[in-house]
Amino acid sequence: MNQKLFSKDFTLVVIGQIISLFGNATIRFALPLYLLNQTGSSMIYGIVTACAFIPAILLSPIGGIVADRVNKRNIMVFLDFFTAAVILIFSLLMNRVNLIFLLAVTLMIFYGIAGAYQPSVQASIPALVSQEYFMEANSIINTISSFASLMGPVLGGILYSAYGVKPVLWVCMVCFLMSAIMEIFIKIPFVRQDTNGNIWRTVKADFSESIRFIRKEKPAVGKGMLVVCGINLFLSAMIIVGMPYMITEVLDLGAAQANKLYGFAEGILAAGGLAGGICAGIFANKLTVEKAGNLLSACAVCVFPMGAALMLFRSGMLNYIIMTVCCFIIMIFSTVFSVQMMSFVQTETPQNLIGKVIAVILTVSMCAQPLGNALYGVLFEICKGFEFVVVLFAGIVSLIISISTKNIFKNFFTTNVEIYIDK
Repeated sequence: MNQKLFSKDFTLVVIGQIISLFGNATIRFALPLYLLNQTGSSMIYGIVTACAFIPAILLSPIGGIVADRVNKRNIMVFLDFFTAAVILIFSLLMNRVNLIFLLAVTLMIFYGIAGAYQPSVQASIPALVSQEYFMEANSIINTISSFASLMGPVLGGILYSAYGVKPVLWVCMVCFLMSAIMEIFIKIPFVRQDTNGNIWRTVKADFSESIRFIRKEKPAVGKGMLVVCGINLFLSAMIIVGMPYMITEVLDLGAAQANKLYGFAEGILAAGGLAGGICAGIFANKLTVEKAGNLLSACAVCVFPMGAALMLFRSGMLNYIIMTVCCFIIMIFSTVFSVQMMSFVQTETPQNLIGKVIAVILTVSMCAQPLGNALYGVLFEICKGFEFVVVLFAGIVSLIISISTKNIFKNFFTTNVEIYIDK
C-alpha cells in the first residue's frame, strides 16, 4: 500500500482522468447539440438523450462486478481505446447512416461506457492510496469531474461553433487515445478471485453478495445509499428541472436574455461542484462522516430563500440572483457530502467487494434522478403560478432527510464504540 497521496500510479490515474473526462464532457455536449441543430426537434432531442441514460443504469452494476474480477487498469485502458474507436466509427458513418439512429446508438454506448468505467476508477482508490488519504483522493477525482463538466462544454461549444462537429470528434478521439496510452503504465494491485465457470451464475452471486453486504453486514452503507437517493429524488431533481423552467418560463427576464442567463447558471452550478471538491480536499482532516447530516442541513436551508424570494418578490432578476447564489452554495455542500460518502464506503468495504458495492450505490442513485425529474415536471405543471410551493416542499423534505442522516451515522458510530469496548 502506498503511504503517500500522489504516488506515481495515482498521479497517472489523475492525469488520465483529466484527459478522459474532458473528452467525455466535450463529446456528450457536442453530439446532442449537433442532433438538435440538424433536426430542429426538441422532442427527438429529448427522446434520444433520455434513451442514452438507460445503458448507464444497466451497465453500472456489471462494471462494478468486472472491476472486482479484472485488473482495474485493464478496464480503464480498454474502455478508453473502445471510446476512441466508437468516435472514429461515428465520424466515418455520420454522412452515410440515418443521423438520428446513429446518434442514439452512439450516445447510448458513451453513457454505457461511463456507467461501466466509473466503478473501476472509484474502486482503484483504496488500492492506490492509504486510508488516511481517501478523502483527499476522492476530492481530487470529484474536482476533476466538476472541472471537466465546466470546461468541456465551453471549449467544445467554441470549437463546434467555429469549425463544426468534425474537429470536436477528432479532438475527443485524441483525448481518449492519450488517456488509454497513459493508463497502460499504471500498476494497480490485483488479486484474482475464483469463479465457478458460469458467467451468469457468477454475476448473480456477486450482485447478491454486494446486496447482502449493504443490507446485513454494513447497514449504515445501505442507509447512506438511501440518503443519497432521497437527495437526488427531492433536491437535485428540483434544481435540475426547476432552474431551467423558472429562469426561462417563470421569471420575467425576456426570451433572449433568459437563455443566456440559464447558460450562466449552469456554469455557476459546475463552479459550485468544483469549489466543493476543492473544499473537501482542504478540510479532509476536519470532516467526519458522522456530521455529514450537517452538510445536507445546509443544503436544505439554502432552498428556503429561493422559495421565499419567489413568493415575496416580483423582480425576475432579483429572483435569479438569489436562486443562482443559493444553488452555488448547495452544490458546494452537496459535493463535499458526496466525497465524504464515497470515502466512507471505501473505508468500510473490503477490497474484494468495493467495485460491486460502489456500482450498486451509483446505479440506485442514478435511478432516483429520472424519477425525481418526472416528479418535479408534474409538480411545477400543477403548481403553475405558485412555484414557490414546490421549492419549499423540496426544502422541507430535504431537511427531514438531513435530520435522518444525522441519526443514521450517530447510531452507527455509537454501535462501533460499544463493539470495541466489548472486545
